[in-house]
Amino acid sequence: MPFNVLVVVCLAYVILLFMVAWAAERRARAGRVSWLRSPIVYTLSLSIYCTAWTFYGAVGYAARSGLEFATIYLGPTLVFVGWWWLLRKLVRIGRTQRVTSIADLISSRYGKSNVLGVIVTLLAVVAATPYIALQLQSVVLSFGVFAADTPAGWALPDQGATALWVAAGLALFTILFGTRNLDANERHHGVVMAIALEAVVKLLALVAVGAFVVWGLAGGVSDVLDRIAASPIAEWEMRPGRWAGLIFLSAAAILTLPRMFQVMVVENADERHVATASWAFPFYLFLMSLFVVPIAVVGLENLPEGSNPDLFVLTLPLMFDRGNLAMLAFLGGFSSATSMVIVAAIALATMVSNHIVTPLWLSLREGGARAPGDVRGLVLMSRRLSIAAVLALGYLYYSFSGGSAALAAIGLIAFVGAAQSLPAMIGGIFWRGATRVGAAAGILTGFAVWLYALFLPSFGEGGLISAQVMAEGPWGISWLRPRAMFGIDGMDPLLHALFWSLSLNTGAFVLGSLFTFPTPLERLQGVAFVNVFDHDRGARGWSRGGAEAEDLLTMSQGILGAEEAQNFFQAEAARQGKAGFLPDSTPDFIERLERRLAGAVGSATAHAMVAQFAEGAAVSVHDLMAVASEAQQIMEYSSQLEAKSEELARTARQLRDANEKLTELSIQKDAFLSQISHELRTPMTSVRAFSEILMEPDLPEAMRAKYAEIIHEEAIRLTRLLDDLLDLSVLEARRAQLNIQVANLHDLIEKAIRSASETRPERSFVYHRDLPSEHLAVYTDTDRLVQVFINLVSNARKYCDSERPELTIKVRKRGAKVEVDFIDNGSGIPKKSQAIIFEKFARLTDQARAGGAGLGLAICREIMANLGGSIAYLPGQGGAAFRVTLPVRRSMAEAA
Repeated sequence: MPFNVLVVVCLAYVILLFMVAWAAERRARAGRVSWLRSPIVYTLSLSIYCTAWTFYGAVGYAARSGLEFATIYLGPTLVFVGWWWLLRKLVRIGRTQRVTSIADLISSRYGKSNVLGVIVTLLAVVAATPYIALQLQSVVLSFGVFAADTPAGWALPDQGATALWVAAGLALFTILFGTRNLDANERHHGVVMAIALEAVVKLLALVAVGAFVVWGLAGGVSDVLDRIAASPIAEWEMRPGRWAGLIFLSAAAILTLPRMFQVMVVENADERHVATASWAFPFYLFLMSLFVVPIAVVGLENLPEGSNPDLFVLTLPLMFDRGNLAMLAFLGGFSSATSMVIVAAIALATMVSNHIVTPLWLSLREGGARAPGDVRGLVLMSRRLSIAAVLALGYLYYSFSGGSAALAAIGLIAFVGAAQSLPAMIGGIFWRGATRVGAAAGILTGFAVWLYALFLPSFGEGGLISAQVMAEGPWGISWLRPRAMFGIDGMDPLLHALFWSLSLNTGAFVLGSLFTFPTPLERLQGVAFVNVFDHDRGARGWSRGGAEAEDLLTMSQGILGAEEAQNFFQAEAARQGKAGFLPDSTPDFIERLERRLAGAVGSATAHAMVAQFAEGAAVSVHDLMAVASEAQQIMEYSSQLEAKSEELARTARQLRDANEKLTELSIQKDAFLSQISHELRTPMTSVRAFSEILMEPDLPEAMRAKYAEIIHEEAIRLTRLLDDLLDLSVLEARRAQLNIQVANLHDLIEKAIRSASETRPERSFVYHRDLPSEHLAVYTDTDRLVQVFINLVSNARKYCDSERPELTIKVRKRGAKVEVDFIDNGSGIPKKSQAIIFEKFARLTDQARAGGAGLGLAICREIMANLGGSIAYLPGQGGAAFRVTLPVRRSMAEAA
C-alpha cells in the first residue's frame, strides 16, 4: 500500500476523532449526556488497558513465550469478575470524596497529605514513562513497515523524528480536549467518546486480521488448531511462578495504572456501570485475545525468519497484498497507542497540577489562597504544560533506551512501577489503622527498589547502571546486585523486581503504620474510606466555621469559575433556607465546599486553601470519640438520624430567621412611618413657609418669583415622592399594567446608559461591555426594564468610590433566562447592609448625596418580580454588583 495514502488516511482518522470529541463536548454542554454516560461507553473506555502492547505485542509475546501472553488478560478478568465489589468501593469513594486521580485518592485517605500526593505523582510519572515510550515505538515501527518501499519524497527522515512528530500530535490533541476547561468533576466527555470509538476500531481491526488469517490463509478452525499443535508454541511449558506472578501483576495494574483509575473511577458517571463492566469488559478482552495465537502461528510459518513478531498483525496482510486490511490494522494499532497516551497524559497532568504546581504556587504567592487571582487559569496552564512534559519524557526514554525489541518487556516494567501504590491503596480502604507515615515509607521503599532493580537496568548494559555494578553490585557488595538482591540469584528479573519491591513496600507500610499513630483527620478519613457503604457523606474535618462566606465565594470563583461558584453558593444558601449567595459558614457547608473544590484541584490543595479562611481545622474531641467504636460510627452516620437532625436544624434556622425578620419588620414599620412622615413634612413645610412669605404685600417681584420657583420645585418633589409610593404599592399588589413587547437587550442597555449619564456628569466613567453577547431578543416591558437599568447605572455613577470609576456589564443566556450583571470597581456594600438595600427608604449614605427618598432599589425589586424575573446583590465581585434575571420567552413574561 502506498505510504502517502496511509498518511492521508491517518490524518483523516485524526480529524474524525476531533469531530467525535467536539460533538460529545457540545452535547455535554447542552446537557444531553444520557448516551455519553451509558454503561456501553463506560465499558469501551476501559479498553485503554488494551494498548499497542496488547494489539501488536500480544502476538509477539505469544510467538516468543507461548500462552504466557494470556496472563495479561487473566489478571483484569479476575478483578472484574471476582473482585468487582472492590471496584465498586473505589468508585463510591471517588464519588463521595470527589477524587480526581489515584494520587488524590491516597492523599485524601491519609489525612489529605500533599506530601504523599507528591510521592505518588512522581512514582506515576516515572512509571508511565516506559509505557508512553512503548506507544511511540509501536507507531514508529508500524510506520516503518509501510515506509519500506516509499518514494524519496515521502520517506521518513528517521525513526526518532517520527516519534517526535507523533508525540507532538498526541500532545496537541490531548491539550485541546483534555484541558478545555476545569470541570469540577474532572470528566472529559469528548475524550471518553473518542476513546470509545477507538475501542471499536481496534477490536474490529484485530478481529478482521484474525478472520483473514484463519479463513483466508489457513483452512479454517480445524486447520489452525493443527498448525498450532505442530508449531513451537505447542512446546511451551508453563512456569507456575512466573504465570502466577504475571497474573497478579496485571491484576494490580488494572487498579493502579493512572489511566485506568481515570476512566474506571474519575470518569464513572454511575456506580451501576461497574456491574455491567464486570462481564462486558472481560468479554471485550476475550475478543481481543481470541486470534492472537492463530496470527502468531501463521506468521511464524509464512514470514521470513528474523521477522519481528510484534508486527505480524501488519506484515501478514501486506505480504499477501491486502492493503486495505493492513491499513485497518494500522489504524487499530494507532488507536491502541493514542488512546492510552491521551488518557495517561490527562491523568498525570491532573496529578502534577493538583499536587505539585498549585500547592507550590500558593505557598510562594504573597497572601496564599486569600490573595486575589485566577487559580483556574494557573491550573489549566500547568496541566497543558504537564501534558507536553509527560510526552517529552516518553520520547526521551524511547531515544535513550534505543527501543526494545519486545514491546511486552517495556509494558511489564511500567506495570511493576505502577503496582507500588497498591499496598497503600488497598490498606487505606480496608485498614483504619494505616497511617501516612507507613504509606509514604512503603511507596518510597518500593519505588527505590523498582528503580534500582528494573527501571534503570532497562536502559541496557553500560546505560545508567554500569556493567560492573550489574555484575558485582555497588562497591563490590554482591548481595546488592540489581538482579540478585539479598543473594537470591537465578530468578527471573521481572519477578525478582516484583517480589522484592512489593515485599519491602508492604513491610515498610505495615511497620510504619504500626509504629505511628494516625492524626485526627487521618482517623476520620479512615472511617470514611473503610466504611464508605455505611454512610454517603465523608467524615467532617471542621469542628467549627469562622470563615466569611464572601471571602470563600471570592476564592471559589478563582477556581471553579464565577458561574459555577455562584450557583453552588446560591444552592447552599437555599439549602439553609436563605436567599441570595451567602450561606452561613457552618462546618457542614465548609466541608461541602472543600469537596467541591477538591473536584478541581485535588483534596489536599482544597483542604489547604479552605484552611486559610476557616477556623477549627483541628478535629474536636467529640469527633474523635465518634470514631472510637463501630457502634458510635453507625449511630453518627445513620442516615435517618442525620436526616432528622438536618431537618430540625433547618426548621430551627428558619424559625430564627423568621423571628429576626419579624423584629426587623417591626423596626422597619416604625422607621417607615417616621421616614414617610419626614419625607412628606419637609416639602410641605417649605411650601407653607414660602407661601406665607408670598402673602406679604410689599414683597419685591424678584423675591416673589424666586420663592414661587422654590414652591414649584418642592411641589414637584412631593409629587414625585407620592408617585413613587403609589407606583410601589401598585407593583407590590401585582396590579401593574405591563406593555410586553419584543426588544433587543443591547438597545435597552444603551438607552439606560445614555439616560443615566446625567447623574454626576462631571465624573469620567468607563464602561466595559461585551457587545455581541448583548444582542438578544427579550419579551418584556421595555420601559420598566430600562427603569431598572437606569437606577443601577445611576447608583454606580453616584456611589462608586474608586478614583477611576468603572462599570462592567455582563450578559449571559442560561436556558430560558437572561442574566445581566452590573459590577463596579468600588469598595462594594458592607455585608451587614446587603440584606436591607432593597427595603423602602434604605440609604447607605447621607440624604444629600443620595438625592432621593431611598425607594429606587425597592421599586426595581418589584418591577422585576412583575416581569417574572429578579434582582439580587452579587457578593464576592470586588465592588458593588447586582444581577438582573429576566425571562426571554413571551409566555413566561406574560405568565408573570
